[in-house]
Amino acid sequence: MSSNSTTDNLCAPDDNLCITREHMQAVIIVPTLLLFGTLVTLLFLFLRRYCPERRRSIVTAPQSYGSSHRHTQRQSHRRHLQGIDAPPGINPLEHEELPMSVKQVQQNVKSALPQTTTERHHNAFSQVTALPLTFSIKPNDAVSLHRARMDNRNVILRVLKETASSSEQQQFLDFASFVSGLGRHPFLPELLGVVSVQIPMMIVMEELQHRDLLGFLWRCRQDSSGLEPPCDMTEKTIYIMAAQVASALEYLHGKGCIHGNVGARSVLVGGDLTAKLWGLDSAYRRRTQPSSPGEFEDMEMRKWQAPEVLARRVISPSSDVWSFGILLYEMVTLGDPPFAQIMATELMQHLQRGNHLKRPPMCSSSLFSIVTSCCHWNRKQRASIPEVIKKLQAGERSANGRTVLRAPEPIDIERYLREAGYGEAYNYAVL
Repeated sequence: MSSNSTTDNLCAPDDNLCITREHMQAVIIVPTLLLFGTLVTLLFLFLRRYCPERRRSIVTAPQSYGSSHRHTQRQSHRRHLQGIDAPPGINPLEHEELPMSVKQVQQNVKSALPQTTTERHHNAFSQVTALPLTFSIKPNDAVSLHRARMDNRNVILRVLKETASSSEQQQFLDFASFVSGLGRHPFLPELLGVVSVQIPMMIVMEELQHRDLLGFLWRCRQDSSGLEPPCDMTEKTIYIMAAQVASALEYLHGKGCIHGNVGARSVLVGGDLTAKLWGLDSAYRRRTQPSSPGEFEDMEMRKWQAPEVLARRVISPSSDVWSFGILLYEMVTLGDPPFAQIMATELMQHLQRGNHLKRPPMCSSSLFSIVTSCCHWNRKQRASIPEVIKKLQAGERSANGRTVLRAPEPIDIERYLREAGYGEAYNYAVL
């Protein structure tokens, strides 16, 4: 018998209250249970959906704190660095990712740099060609030099070879940090960026059309053959270019940095004959790897070094002043070596006897007086860089700007190496 018939038997046909009570279970209780089950199911799905995210956020929070804590440690560590911290706007290494074998290198160097970046990538360069070796470029087993185009300008790429060790990578990146920390100056070559995320790593510098001053002076010894741009040097040009180099030296000294390698090989020349001081490797090594006072690394630098440097005594800015006087001698002689008739090993004794540079035939008395004011045996008697700048600016106003300096013959490389005191015929790096 059906339920409807049962209900009809229990309740009168017109008794609606009785009929409602009899159908309560089917009409109210069962749908309520179904609705409750649906709500429980939805709540379960909701918890499964959002609880994992909550757990992940709880795990991530300590990592974020740790990262912030490490950042604070890096900031507090900056004052203990041996190198020069980079200024705002330069950070070659932001977001750096290196192989595990050199991960420590990346961590050490990154702490020396600020948070903005000039990071470059390999696809930023075009027309990349190897830079031809000249006298002014010393071969380096870890670094090679290339010319390239970047942002519609010529640049020089200092490329770290892929076979470089972790320590060589550390030194390469530290040098980039050192150069960027010096900041910008009109007579220092501009650091344009660093490639550090990709291998090989690169330091990107502006290219100056005439490259090193020594090679430029050698081309000026005779009339241009038409193969090279004209490079006429006058006494007035010497005053102007020398003042630019002196300005760069004054800036470095203001940074507490002694150059230690001033010479024509360490000056770069632009197409408009702007002179920019480079050759900062010695300054970098002296700043980051302090050694005994007065120590210099290369025997071929002897004829440019002040007496106190030759005697391995304390180096000071006046030591750069002596070398600057030798640079003036190189410029006015169009690249002759100083003390040509004296062996490098005998130079100290030669100077102790009171001997000094002889005035070149093409050098005016006013210009040579600046040379002698820089090259006093007693460093206390040498002119300071600001005094030298004033003398050069005063001399420029009355200098001969018409007569082009010439030399009777081109340079003889073998003879130059012998007279300059180089131990063997290899080149000296300026980049």
